[in-house]
Amino acid sequence: MRIPFDSICLAAVVAELQPLVGGRLQRVMQREALEVELGVYSGSERFLFITADAMYARAHLLTRRHPAPKEPAAFCMALRKYVLDARVAYIRQRGLDRILEIGFSGREGEFEIVAELMGKHSNIVLLNSDKKIMAAIKVVHKSKSKRPILPGKIYAPPPFDPKPSILEAKAGDDLKQYEGASPFVRKLIESGVSLDEVQRAVRDCDYSPVYCDGHGAYPLSVTTLGLECVKRSSISQALEQHFESIVGEDAVLQQRASLKAQLERIVLARETALGGIEEALEAASHAHERQTEAELILAYQHLIGEGDTELETEDYDGNPVTIVLDPKKTPVENANRMFKRAKKAKEGADEVAAQRQRLERDREDLLGALYSLESATSLEEIVKVRAFADKRRWLHHQVVGKKKAERPYAGFSIREQMSPGGWRVLYGDNATSNDYLTTRVAGNNDLWFHVRGVRSAHVVLQTQNQPQKVQTEDLIFAAKLAVSKSASKHSSYVAVDYTLKKYVRKPKKSAPGFVTYTEEKTLHVEKS
Repeated sequence: MRIPFDSICLAAVVAELQPLVGGRLQRVMQREALEVELGVYSGSERFLFITADAMYARAHLLTRRHPAPKEPAAFCMALRKYVLDARVAYIRQRGLDRILEIGFSGREGEFEIVAELMGKHSNIVLLNSDKKIMAAIKVVHKSKSKRPILPGKIYAPPPFDPKPSILEAKAGDDLKQYEGASPFVRKLIESGVSLDEVQRAVRDCDYSPVYCDGHGAYPLSVTTLGLECVKRSSISQALEQHFESIVGEDAVLQQRASLKAQLERIVLARETALGGIEEALEAASHAHERQTEAELILAYQHLIGEGDTELETEDYDGNPVTIVLDPKKTPVENANRMFKRAKKAKEGADEVAAQRQRLERDREDLLGALYSLESATSLEEIVKVRAFADKRRWLHHQVVGKKKAERPYAGFSIREQMSPGGWRVLYGDNATSNDYLTTRVAGNNDLWFHVRGVRSAHVVLQTQNQPQKVQTEDLIFAAKLAVSKSASKHSSYVAVDYTLKKYVRKPKKSAPGFVTYTEEKTLHVEKS
């Protein structure tokens, strides 16, 4: 059972913060995107921590201050501009809701920090004396909420129906109808804690904070719920101890799950690429048979009648053989088709074999990284795996929020190879896949290749935002790939244009795969 940070928790924190009233705000710091630390001097410096994180929204004092980041965030800069060096005028809770209000009075005027600590709707907002929003740790646009939070607009509080306070409730009342009676408080009362005890603690600010290892912290004893508790001198101390532990554990689980999903996606892409390579190798292994069949068609073309679908004859060793024919083609056309298939398979056999070795090694390294990730028990170990993955260029271009575990690249037919220098090279199998590759997959600083003047696959060499590090042999590799997937694949000398993807444009309402580009350079690929 996880103990929530509810209205009663906030009430206890607010009671604990009252000695800060009249103190001077002398420090504002924002370590993470959704949290702030306020250093208030009132005889001694105390540090108030507030976070609008969806899972860990809370406010409490800290026993020590944390080092400030080198670059302050925008919300932090706004707080420093308007309320740094101001005096704390009040610290209060709005009714018995999960809303903390801190007033300031200083040379810039009267201001208020409002911390809405309500799960995924949590926010921290800075208001002036006219209730105009000066800054927010989460800017919420009209498209996202019926209650937008936008700088320059008038602040509107959460639209809750007014309820009487739990302090007015009587035994036997339906506590769901009272403000401050969170589901946890109701469960606590059902377990044996009296309503009078809860009301007395809130009314008199007389709390008995406890810490429950692995469960949380609360300003009242929760032993009636079967939880083992340790008394703490303050609710802030109990909350700090709990969240230091649980946030670290949850961070490990979240980071591991996120990185695992990314690595598994790359493994899937490698296996898909290997599947295509196996097909190419299988075709190469039959190249000699295709050439023999072509020669036999020419040798026995006098036996082939118009519309025949097969030729039954003997091979060079006298063994019977049946050759499948295209009835719409002449014997010479059928033979030429066989010769082209054989030639294509033989020409790519060596490179395909080398490509298979590179992909297999990469897949083995990926599986090793996944094994290390599964055994990781700390953020430091996960960071090491992530650093290794970054070094191997596995983690650039991750599609966030779109689970497509069954097929990479949203199901579009996009193939993957690796250049001699280890860069990932992608190309589309058809016009719609080319379109998706160029417009949705490629990054602005990736290199984009296309055979000049003819239809060809779009080829993208992913540079991890470092195009200047790509070597000539990698450029030639990608250019040859573009040629092999073009109408000029049998030409002896082919011009291939390449440019950064940010210079590639798709005109409105143009056909799939059609683009224009500028700032191109040209490679001239000779047939080897």
